[in-house]
Amino acid sequence: MTKQVLVTGATGFIAMQTILDLLEGDYRVRGTVRSLNKADTLREALRPHTPMADMLELVEADLSSDKGWDQAVEGCDAVLHLASPFPAAQPKNPDELIKPARDGALRVLRAAKAAGVKRVVMTSSMAAIAYGWGDSRPDLLTEAHWSNPDNLKDNTAYTRSKTIAERAAWDFVNSPEGEGLELATINPAAVLGPALCAEVSTSLEIVSRLIAVKMPALPNVSFGIIDVRDVSQAHIQAMETPEAAGQRFILTDRTLWFTDIADTLRTAFPDRAEKIPTRKIPNWVLKLMAVFDPALKQIVPELGRFRNASNTQLKTVLGITPRPAEEAIIASATSLLEHKVVS
Repeated sequence: MTKQVLVTGATGFIAMQTILDLLEGDYRVRGTVRSLNKADTLREALRPHTPMADMLELVEADLSSDKGWDQAVEGCDAVLHLASPFPAAQPKNPDELIKPARDGALRVLRAAKAAGVKRVVMTSSMAAIAYGWGDSRPDLLTEAHWSNPDNLKDNTAYTRSKTIAERAAWDFVNSPEGEGLELATINPAAVLGPALCAEVSTSLEIVSRLIAVKMPALPNVSFGIIDVRDVSQAHIQAMETPEAAGQRFILTDRTLWFTDIADTLRTAFPDRAEKIPTRKIPNWVLKLMAVFDPALKQIVPELGRFRNASNTQLKTVLGITPRPAEEAIIASATSLLEHKVVS
């Protein structure tokens, strides 16, 4: 019998790839959008990639409201909860991110439990593992580690929101209220790879700023990198693999410095090589720039930090060997150019 799967936040970067892979895998797919006005645009974006695009069912539901969630989960065998705010700039009030991430996750879990859904796979983040450690961060982070959201010097509102939301989800399924509901969480590093349309993820800013020559020099920042196609498959495997229940999964190939990303782009796009920067920005200069550029505030806690993480669970439990980080970087840039996001 074909499974009915709900994907929340259907217009997101990861969600679109996951919906595409589910449709191609003969699942029946329902997605949530904040407004059904986005339905035609989403299906139009999927049509070049699959003949099954018009089979996608869409319902209206928002993380900030109970309305629509009972309809969204009705008849579903599994829920892939991918919806969560990921802003280009940090809000003045952290609760603008924290509350919808935490309360939205609980809304989805409660609705899933009430509808008899067996398993929920929730998109969390490396942000729920690698932050708030200060100088005591482990050399190799694993799924056993948790971020400390109370250490504000080593967190942003976004990283705090991911930790608080994931903690709340695990507390729910381990409580009498959530008894019987299975949960697995996906904790990706920076998600790169091909965009399916011109409405691209905030995470692709890493590449778009370099390839569009909007960055005069390179910050002293590193990222774990994972390809969106592997993130999609990890969600599906975490849904289907019995042993995945009750587990967290770090998704990363390896960690690269911004200079490594720039080197990869220069090699892959020689016609742009001269314009991709080679100089490094001193940390104090970037902190000053962040005062005037809100998008840069998110990377201030990253300066000089190398967050190395294990992907053993991804390989051994879910059976996924991630694509090389360089492949994800090049695929990102190629799609940004193809969709004319950058010129």
